[in-house]
Amino acid sequence: MSLNTLSRTLSRSRLRPSFRTLSLRFSSSSSIQSSPSSCPAPSSQNDARQGQPHFPCVDAHAARASRIMASLSQFRPTPDNTQADTGPEPPYARPNPASYHIYHHPQPLPLSYSPTPLPSFDIAYETWGTLSPAKDNVILLHTGLSASSHAASTDLNPAPGWWEKFIGPGKALDTNQFFVICTNVLGGCYGSTGPSSIEAETGEPWATRFPVLSIFDMVRAQFLLLDHLGVNKLYASVGSSMGAMQSLAAGWLFPERVGKIVSISGTARSTPSSIAMRFAQRSVLMADPNWNNGFYYDGLPPHTGMKLARQIATITYRSGPEWDQRFGRQLRQVPETPTQELGPNRTPALCPDFLIETYLDHQGEQFCLKYDANSLIYISKAMDLFDMTYPSLKALNIKPLPSPTIPSQDQLQQQQHKTSHSKSHPPPVNPPPHLSDLAAGMAPLVDIPTLVLGVQSDILFTVEQQREVADALRMAGNANVSYYELGGVWGHDTFLIDTLNVGGAIRGFLS
Repeated sequence: MSLNTLSRTLSRSRLRPSFRTLSLRFSSSSSIQSSPSSCPAPSSQNDARQGQPHFPCVDAHAARASRIMASLSQFRPTPDNTQADTGPEPPYARPNPASYHIYHHPQPLPLSYSPTPLPSFDIAYETWGTLSPAKDNVILLHTGLSASSHAASTDLNPAPGWWEKFIGPGKALDTNQFFVICTNVLGGCYGSTGPSSIEAETGEPWATRFPVLSIFDMVRAQFLLLDHLGVNKLYASVGSSMGAMQSLAAGWLFPERVGKIVSISGTARSTPSSIAMRFAQRSVLMADPNWNNGFYYDGLPPHTGMKLARQIATITYRSGPEWDQRFGRQLRQVPETPTQELGPNRTPALCPDFLIETYLDHQGEQFCLKYDANSLIYISKAMDLFDMTYPSLKALNIKPLPSPTIPSQDQLQQQQHKTSHSKSHPPPVNPPPHLSDLAAGMAPLVDIPTLVLGVQSDILFTVEQQREVADALRMAGNANVSYYELGGVWGHDTFLIDTLNVGGAIRGFLS
């Protein structure tokens, strides 16, 4: 049965599982434990002459669709307790619903890009540590695109979180000292309101009727949670990747309520290159026929598009030097062939031959049923829209902005001494033309001590973008900006892996 036939059959059946049920089942299914597109042996040229060519990496999509159909007919979800052992990648697992709290906000939330507010919303959150009597030891931890609120293990959910090695007694976010809060962002699918949530007016999932969000919308929802908890001021706003955008946005929206900012591998202005990478992911996802303009919750989800989107994303999260060290040009083992070298006795396959190919295949297979496709589309779009330059912020009209001050030539020369560059990292010959606008836009953060961390091997949020954040803050008059660049080969995902350097910098800054 072809993939399209399966999709039509399932649509006619009008089965109505929730995304939560589907992902819970498949997060621990055999489809995650092994990658069917990598395991079968490649067909030889002789086999192709005798019959139809065989492409396991393509057949895997139809096989996955069959397993989904079987799962939908059974409706027997299983707990998500499978941890993939594929290297240094941290777990991005769905938390058990009993392990996070839900804050329901019954009032409308004004939105940046919609004249109609969101009628109400839920925010899922988890906490670590003890809240001080004065409620002045709170750290708000912001997540990346697809992370849940489960940043570290808890008594309710002992499974390791996505920042497990950074949260706890004596760690970077020391729970002996701080009360740490982490939420699933607005627009997500791990407990917070998003496209897969039920719209009260229709009784159906929002799907693509859900309004376009901004990073600022996500942060305002988080601060309404803080209001509910009675937290007037954060000790620190901490985030990596998209979380760094949120951390900066928190300081911009509520400068009087943020004590310190930590921005790791983020940006204050999404660049064309990162927008292009995310657009490519959305394009392959939306091209999946099962996406159905976002209305797939009654049937087969766009699992093929999600797998391909995750493969593209994984390329941007790591680095070429790491893969040289980790995989090189090694081939996957095929026991039934007389040699492990490509040649007459082992014909190259059009499906994965190299280990790096099987790695990408596994990453996509592992992720494609764990996350809602519409959430990926909406949240990645919010990242693209993020721009803290003065003209962009003024156009959003989120809050009143003072008129930008135009520095004199003498002031510009003095500002050059405040930038992040050093002898080993000289300033560019032609500074970006938007730097002055960025400094003007970030003026509300002038009194907030800020740590900016960049990674030299990061191709998604390059070190130039990290220097730009630090430069703009210093040009705006912030005299308490700490800036560091980290080495290593892990690329953008360094913030998830390098506990020694990332954790040490955070711990030192917060102490």
